Amino acid sequence: MSHLPLLQLRGVGKSYGTNRVLQGFELSVQAGEIVSLIGPSGSGKTTALRCMNFLETYDEGEIWIDGQLLGYSGPGRTVRDRDSDSQIDEVRKPLSMVFQQFNLWPHMSVRENVMAPLVLGKHMSKAEARTLADAALQRVGLAAKADAYPARLSGGQQQRVGIARALAVKPRLMLLDEPTSALDPELVEEVLQVIRSLADDGMTMVMVTHEMSFAAQISSQVVFMEAGQIVETGEPGAMFQAPKTERLQRFLKPWFNRSLSPRVEALS
Repeated sequence: MSHLPLLQLRGVGKSYGTNRVLQGFELSVQAGEIVSLIGPSGSGKTTALRCMNFLETYDEGEIWIDGQLLGYSGPGRTVRDRDSDSQIDEVRKPLSMVFQQFNLWPHMSVRENVMAPLVLGKHMSKAEARTLADAALQRVGLAAKADAYPARLSGGQQQRVGIARALAVKPRLMLLDEPTSALDPELVEEVLQVIRSLADDGMTMVMVTHEMSFAAQISSQVVFMEAGQIVETGEPGAMFQAPKTERLQRFLKPWFNRSLSPRVEALS
């Protein structure tokens, strides 16, 4: 049995012109781990996540998925050194992604939205794709909505369809980019509950989130970022209860104050 990380980033950097948005990023994710990326807006969390499946090309370093280098065949990181699209797709096959926005096709039913990547991207038969789509919708509690259209769903239900679509391809690793950020507060918990159940089932996940309490409860590893760099990383108990850096202490202070609020305790 291989002990290679399922995902590994080594010295990864990314720039947009003269603006360096990611530098020296290091991360190792073993199968079954849940890694949460936290930090202020603009810290590079989403860029790091998008580089992990090559939705953003990276300029420096290496990204390895299950022992295979993603995006490039050799040492160069220019356009001419880029692998073919088919090779990139093959390397990132173990991954799927859940986006901030639901990105559902409004003219397709819920089932058709989940089937589409299987039919169009995986070239499955419609019968096989339907079976997988129905199983994924059952998994997120939306089997009864399979024939509905996105406009008839709540935001929480739409995001659960997005999760079902990511699940249907049977990934080994899911990337989640602030999956609750577009939701009204009362709809957040239904999505977090689905993610929590996936974690309980052993799904490997890397998640960008502003839900500090959820990150503290679910994560194997927490990574705090600012200005495109990792400031502090560790297990959630240490990160949230005894942060080492003054910057993480300041970042967590509002959350910590809310957590200790007598009013919050009374309502809990």
